[in-house]
Amino acid sequence: MGVAYTPGLRVTSNALIRMERRLPTKGEVLVTEGQMVAADEVVARAEMPGNLHTVRAAQTLHVEPQELEGHLLKRPGEKVEAGEVIAETQGMWGLFKTAVKSPIAGVLEDLSAVSGHVRIREAPRRVEVLAHIAGRVEGVISGEGAALSARAALVQGIFGIGGERRGHIKVLCSERTARLRAEDIGECSGCVIVAGAGADSAAIRAAAEAGAVGLVVGAVRDEVVREYLGYDIGVAITGQEDVPLTLILTEGFGELAMAQRTWDLLSSLEGQLASIDGATQIRAGVIRPEVIVTREAAEPDAADSEPEQILDVGARVRVIREPHFGALGRISQLPPELTEIETESKVRIAMVQLDTGNEVRVPRANLEIIQE
Repeated sequence: MGVAYTPGLRVTSNALIRMERRLPTKGEVLVTEGQMVAADEVVARAEMPGNLHTVRAAQTLHVEPQELEGHLLKRPGEKVEAGEVIAETQGMWGLFKTAVKSPIAGVLEDLSAVSGHVRIREAPRRVEVLAHIAGRVEGVISGEGAALSARAALVQGIFGIGGERRGHIKVLCSERTARLRAEDIGECSGCVIVAGAGADSAAIRAAAEAGAVGLVVGAVRDEVVREYLGYDIGVAITGQEDVPLTLILTEGFGELAMAQRTWDLLSSLEGQLASIDGATQIRAGVIRPEVIVTREAAEPDAADSEPEQILDVGARVRVIREPHFGALGRISQLPPELTEIETESKVRIAMVQLDTGNEVRVPRANLEIIQE
């Protein structure tokens, strides 16, 4: 019988987590190899140049560009405040002066005798990279960041929005099939809420207003995501959305209860500090939203002992492409021959008996194993 290896969502109480934490530009690394770090500890930082603003000074003063330098009150390299006069004309008898004010606080960077423009740069912005997980520094990436490792409980979801956040897990549903309601939200400031089968827009808003940093649920309807974001989300990578609360779906879209294994693990972690990230990329270079609860630092030579994911008859799977995106089922057949699909490509397919009762033909690359 033919078998195949396929990626799957990881739900485990003991995974070896390794991650690199890098700055977007060259900067200063603040940790050393072998050091233990907390999740909210800064491992690297850098100064990003501020935005550059152009002021049409000569035009405002009604002078020729080459005459501008004689009217400047501030010189290149000097600091200016927002609203401060940086250039002016003398006017007649000291009256009727025309002035140019800086629109921002920053540094007057330069002026042009050709265009008559003055450029002012905002103050540098400090960028800091946090460890995100508590663990050991395995190595330092010079001028960029560090590689970290830890043993942790790990739950990967199928879709998420919102970036990295940290908070203590709080379970607000009595069972995995229950839906979160707005009236269930109490004191949740700084918490990662775990619900069962899903939540509506009112519940998500209530959680955000209560100060929760994350919400992990089985599924929500796609219109709930649109209402939360205020726009349709694309198919590229998520995780950069400007939202007050990171949302992670463990099962998909629609009305789906959280898988029993996932529910049991998250429930057992209640009260512990979780590091979450909603970043998702479904295409090449798959990125999964994650909930990580670190246990201890990983040993330098530690190996992940989880078995490889084997796609075989009877395996529990989820479809990760349309037209059956998010559907759950079990492999009923694995035909060994190549089969032509709708795109006219020939691929190896699997026959999947969906939980709805329908048996569908799905390319094997469009399936992922669900650990049981």
